[in-house]
Amino acid sequence: MRLRGKNFLIIGRAGMDLYPDPPGTRTEDATQFFTCLGGSSANIGVAITKLGGRASLVTRVADDAIGRFCCNQLDHYGIDRTHVHAQGGEARNSLAVVETRIEDHQSVIYRNGAADFEMTIADVEAVDYAAFDALITTGTVFAAEPSRSAAFRAFELAKAAGLPLIFDVDYRPYSWPSAEVAAGVYSRAGAMCDVIVGNDVEFGFMAGDYDQGLEKARDLVANGGTIAVYKMGEEGAVTIIRDAEVRTGIYRTEALKPTGAGDSFMGGFVSGLADGLSVTDAVLQGSAAAAMVVARVGCAPAMPSRAELDAFMKKHPAPTSPGDLA
Repeated sequence: MRLRGKNFLIIGRAGMDLYPDPPGTRTEDATQFFTCLGGSSANIGVAITKLGGRASLVTRVADDAIGRFCCNQLDHYGIDRTHVHAQGGEARNSLAVVETRIEDHQSVIYRNGAADFEMTIADVEAVDYAAFDALITTGTVFAAEPSRSAAFRAFELAKAAGLPLIFDVDYRPYSWPSAEVAAGVYSRAGAMCDVIVGNDVEFGFMAGDYDQGLEKARDLVANGGTIAVYKMGEEGAVTIIRDAEVRTGIYRTEALKPTGAGDSFMGGFVSGLADGLSVTDAVLQGSAAAAMVVARVGCAPAMPSRAELDAFMKKHPAPTSPGDLA
């Protein structure tokens, strides 16, 4: 699969991350914190811009100091926020307190009255989809209304404009009213998309049976999708295209924390597709980016630059199984 360019439209949240400082500190023992941009969609945008692409975000942020912090951070990373709107009232930005530690790691997420769930159909209808090369969304946008209807409307408009739809399943149970609702909505969204990326638990959840996750990924490609990436943590990934599959391993690294891998993988992967890499090489680039981020403090600031990622991949041999995809 080749993307026609490097200009990505991303739908989903931007938030604030707080990391107990220095690294290794437990949250309950912390007296100071390192603060940075958070939210999976915003983080993917950072990953893309640091690798030389362009990213525009569609979301809502709180009309308060935290919302303005997020906007300032988007500006810092060069992410276009023409379609980032302030939401007044009681809406609040997503806030995450994330420890830089592996053992007994704690991540505490605050999502009550989330501002990004207030994104409307009017917000997505204001976008000129023809100006972009692909649409990326993460699963959280579908967890509540009016964001859910707005995201599906964006899918319709993007498809009408000829954009490939790229879906990061990103299942967060705490955002959903029930597992049954989530499974149905995710299956509907996945069936509309060209590229679906998720882990074994997420695909299993979509299938209604955790043992059938890989079959669900295969089924999505067989019924209209172009690529499904079935991630298995330390066991690597199975990438499925029509009539072919390939298994890749992971890049070994000294991890400081378990978070940020999914966002960095997506950024590295889609950037690879936009640069004309084979599907396998794009997956490996995403895997390398993920390995780098878990070994650094933060998520957005930990995303590698093009020079850093190239140097890492040159130094570390590709952990791939025999076979390749075009």
